[in-house]
Amino acid sequence: MLKVDHVTKRYGKTLACDDVSFELQDGSVTVLLGPNGAGKSTIMKSIIGFLKYEGKITAGGYPAKSQQARRMLGYIPEMPALYPNLTAEEHMEFLARAYRNKDYKDKMNELFKKFELDDKGKKFGDELSKGMQQKLNICLGLLNDPSILLLDEPMIGLDPHAIKELKNTIEELRAEGKTLLISTHIIDSVDMLWDRTLIMQRGRIRADITREELEADGRTLEELFFDVTEGLDASAMREEEAEE
Repeated sequence: MLKVDHVTKRYGKTLACDDVSFELQDGSVTVLLGPNGAGKSTIMKSIIGFLKYEGKITAGGYPAKSQQARRMLGYIPEMPALYPNLTAEEHMEFLARAYRNKDYKDKMNELFKKFELDDKGKKFGDELSKGMQQKLNICLGLLNDPSILLLDEPMIGLDPHAIKELKNTIEELRAEGKTLLISTHIIDSVDMLWDRTLIMQRGRIRADITREELEADGRTLEELFFDVTEGLDASAMREEEAEE
């Protein structure tokens, strides 16, 4: 279980996340939607421990920055950050050693085969195409079998086969009882995957709804998204005009 409790993050005078709270259950896929600049990546990076923030985040009941929580958390960032002088296999070994995972090779080979990297193991990071780098990025996030997985815009740069395999993997992880949080602004990429959706705008959670609730309401995910975000923009414009 992942719990985000009243998290606020500022960059100077800019309020990127404003009192954000939500709780994710085991065996669920939650999609974090929002336009660019809504605060999605900021909350993801806060959860994984890359940023300082006000508030509290726990994973499995442990503080997110504790060693226990870090072993539970996996992260697939939007932009791969690979070492140019390490091969694909060496990237996997490096991460496995960091987690003291000695029996990683079978898992590595399984992931490489699934994402069509089995002939790229000896290629250096800077020799891989952008699409191949993203596939390696995904393999690194999955290698140590995290129980809570954060995926930030994971479909960008992937070919159709890799997108299909990633979606299959997400469904498999959910069936295994894992907790997944997928951040994106491309609604079509996750439309059939989610159990629950959080919609962010201007640093705050503006909607929190399950698939069953949305279906009962008779709206599509796309309709809800635009109702929330465009309605908020119109309201903000009226407030600005009133202030003037």
